Amino acid sequence: MAAPHPAPQGEPQATPAAQTHYKYKTVAAWLAVIGGTLGLHRLYLRGWRDRLAWLHLVPALLGLVGVLRMRALGQDDHWAWLLIPLLGLMIAQGMLHAIVYGLMPDERWDARYNPGQPVHETRWAPVLAVITALLVGAAVLMGTIAFGGQKFFEWQLESNQPSNQRPM
Repeated sequence: MAAPHPAPQGEPQATPAAQTHYKYKTVAAWLAVIGGTLGLHRLYLRGWRDRLAWLHLVPALLGLVGVLRMRALGQDDHWAWLLIPLLGLMIAQGMLHAIVYGLMPDERWDARYNPGQPVHETRWAPVLAVITALLVGAAVLMGTIAFGGQKFFEWQLESNQPSNQRPM
């Protein structure tokens, strides 16, 4: 049986520890709580080249524009009605990611994000992130659904009024 060829002198051999840094479940869960709306958790886990992480910015910033429009133009601004729920949905998805990360078993976490490294026990910090994410995510999602439903039904009532009774 032939011996395996050694690596050429100028090329370093890749090891799992040399390829990436250790990714902590606690950090990922809290980043999802604090900055999941902007995709910070994805940047931490997958790096700066993750396109989906950068796509978080578009709906989050559009939702923020909707909030600013409503503050400046009032509740009758139709564009604000459409844009604000985007921000609510982006906040809710960040909280959902925090819940998924925080509840993932340590063995599965390390197999997915830290292959070839020993299992790191996380204790209570991810659980606290999950509790925070449940509180914030539920409140924001319920508010987003209520706001969107209210504005939809107001729009329906407004469109069913005769044109001579509509406010100017």
